[in-house]
Amino acid sequence: MTQQEPDVMLNGWVDPRTRNRGNFNSAIAELFSKTVVIAELEIRKLRHDPYDLLIRGVQPALWLLVFGQVFTRTRAIPTGDLSYLEFMAPGILAQSVLFVAIFTGGMTLIWERDLGIVHKFLASPVPRAAMVLGKAVACGVRSLSQIVIIYGLALLLGVKLNLHPWAILEVVIIVLLGAACFCVFSLIIGCLVRSRERFTGIGQLITMPLFFASNAIYPLSLMPGWLHLISSINPLTYEVDALRGAMIAHGSSIYGFGLDCTILLLTLIGLTIICGRLYPRVAM
Repeated sequence: MTQQEPDVMLNGWVDPRTRNRGNFNSAIAELFSKTVVIAELEIRKLRHDPYDLLIRGVQPALWLLVFGQVFTRTRAIPTGDLSYLEFMAPGILAQSVLFVAIFTGGMTLIWERDLGIVHKFLASPVPRAAMVLGKAVACGVRSLSQIVIIYGLALLLGVKLNLHPWAILEVVIIVLLGAACFCVFSLIIGCLVRSRERFTGIGQLITMPLFFASNAIYPLSLMPGWLHLISSINPLTYEVDALRGAMIAHGSSIYGFGLDCTILLLTLIGLTIICGRLYPRVAM
């Protein structure tokens, strides 16, 4: 008996024909195409709640308008040639991206598990890495709205931004990488916890230490030795460093844009490998 061909081919989503898994280029192409499909599915969810992007901008607005204004007047933190608002603005952008990523990735995964959606994806031939990267890419796209919000507030407050197209492109790249890193980190937590309440507690527990153990609101030179060591392994430190060099008109990067991107990219790859192995635990 011969196997019948399916009546409808789903544009390469499920292909019954045997593929050459040993072909590296074919595997990369498949990973890329499935990642794009998953990302598109996630981005479509914005249609149901587009105002969530504006709500996410309230917290960074408070940091810039209240915290930034007060510490600019006190001049308690040395920031070199930059005003404190100029020093702080990239850090607040990184912070807002961090919060969006942490509370989007894992929380969405738990919701999908409760609705049975994750079980359907796990039963499909989609690579686990594509499921993870698709959500990470979608989270990066969602975080781009934070650039518009922070840039608008910063200009109103008199921050001298670098509006050169290349500098804005660098900011977009760093935001995408940073959001992807912390989204995958959030997905790892979502794979390990069993309830939304526990995830919320863990998310609140880790976001503030990540934020304060970075150079977002004070320079590395002010940190004690033990905190400086922690900040050196904190991906948020390198995200803020790259943003400060690209976003501010007279800003500078300590490590360099290339090294910052490399560290974030390697972090993303490592976290994706870990999350891909943990992903089947969601259905247990």
